[in-house]
Amino acid sequence: MTEEEKFMEDLLQDAEQSEEKQTEAYFDLLLLQVAQLQSQIEYNFSEAEKEVKLINNWALSKNHGLQVKIDWMEKKLEAFIRERGSKTIDLPHGVLKYHKKPDKIEISDLDLFLKNAKPDMLSIVPETVKPDLTKIKAYIKGHKVPPGITVVEGKEEFTYKLNNGKDDAYGGQEEAGDTAQSALQGRIAV
Repeated sequence: MTEEEKFMEDLLQDAEQSEEKQTEAYFDLLLLQVAQLQSQIEYNFSEAEKEVKLINNWALSKNHGLQVKIDWMEKKLEAFIRERGSKTIDLPHGVLKYHKKPDKIEISDLDLFLKNAKPDMLSIVPETVKPDLTKIKAYIKGHKVPPGITVVEGKEEFTYKLNNGKDDAYGGQEEAGDTAQSALQGRIAV
């Protein structure tokens, strides 16, 4: 091999090594850019979350004052129907109702109840014996409360329904009231 050939061979090897180094540097740069873009995405989500919290806090503070007004108005409506002594008052913008909820039966001591229960107070499912609350409730109406049973007396309840011209999916009007419990139903236990 002549010196010219050797020189050309060395030059070619240097060029190949240089090209390989440039290729690795290029792909390393791509990795760096991917890392920077992922960091930007995380930052964007973090900033968006801060904005959402800020907006939610603003909405809560604005709506708190409105809810206080609604609560005050609901108390006025309840006082009005109590004063009238009516169970239902139909008004142009809604219906006021005041009714007693039914008594509720609770099994306070299942073992004690099962020892003293009459067969018609039980539902027997194969391999399972459990109290039949409907039958127990019917039994209690004419007899004393069996041991192991607690009767929770139904409370009087005030509800109202708004006639705001928007029919719900069932063809009726929306029921309104305590938004903390439900946006559509208003109930105040007395």
